[in-house]
Amino acid sequence: MSRMEIYDPPMCCPTGVCGPNVDPELVQFAADLEWLKGKGVKVERYNLAQQPDKFVDCKPVTDAMVLAGDLCLPLIFANGVIVSRNTYPKRADLARMAGVDSE
Repeated sequence: MSRMEIYDPPMCCPTGVCGPNVDPELVQFAADLEWLKGKGVKVERYNLAQQPDKFVDCKPVTDAMVLAGDLCLPLIFANGVIVSRNTYPKRADLARMAGVDSE
């Protein structure tokens, strides 16, 4: 089974899909992650504002943040390897990163 981990910048809630001014990119990304889960991918998502310990416990995340601060976020790992930084990939890219069919 493929595994993806997303280390998000600080947001008001775990997905950033809340409040009066919801970013449509975050809405689509949250939907795409649910789609990945439906394809059998294990997805873990961490928010810097709510789970700072997860960031501290992951050396590659800590190293990236030492170099770029939170500008490197979101950091996305596929099977333990950083595959994306500072952007929320589209569904087709996420599928490729996770090794699943995008259809």
